[in-house]
Amino acid sequence: MNRSLKLGGALIGFGVLLSQLGHLLVYQLQFGSASLAVQSTGAHAYFPTLVKTSLGLGAAAALASLLVICAARFITGTRGRAIAGGPSYMRLLPALFTIQLVFFALQESVESMAAGTAVAAAPHLLLIGSVGQLPVALLGALAFKWLLVRFESAVAEIRIALASVPKSNDPLVVVVSAWSRDDLVRRPIASASLAMRGPPSFRRFSPN
Repeated sequence: MNRSLKLGGALIGFGVLLSQLGHLLVYQLQFGSASLAVQSTGAHAYFPTLVKTSLGLGAAAALASLLVICAARFITGTRGRAIAGGPSYMRLLPALFTIQLVFFALQESVESMAAGTAVAAAPHLLLIGSVGQLPVALLGALAFKWLLVRFESAVAEIRIALASVPKSNDPLVVVVSAWSRDDLVRRPIASASLAMRGPPSFRRFSPN
């Protein structure tokens, strides 16, 4: 699977999770303090569980990414560098917003059909959906870009670090190998320093 397909899959999954936050915002703006009651009854009875699951999955994914980033920093020290560039924010934002808006419209339509009520008109769904989904998409695209760039950088650093480890299951062999390399590096320096040692020049004399 190439990078574009992975990025597209991750973006769709992230957009579906964020659409639930936008859904919450839409109903909060529409119904105010009664929004929680509206979203917990009838065709919306599933919604609180879905929101909790979405938030949990999003938090777990973010935490896993941060753990990989921290692991890379621990392994490479201060040598880790973020990958320059990455997906453009101005490309991520419309893609993420479109995914959220489409999923919101589909979700509302399915809920209306399940409740036996008329499906809202497309302009109405697009309008109220945009009001709730756009602010979430603005922040979500920024967070997605930040995590993606650093996650890819961390994975690359970990691969480089693992590739440099001697391929041996015996820790003693690894330690001896590392010691031998250090000894070979220090040996010329030690030899040079010993060659310069000897009695002072005024004590040196010729046998003649």
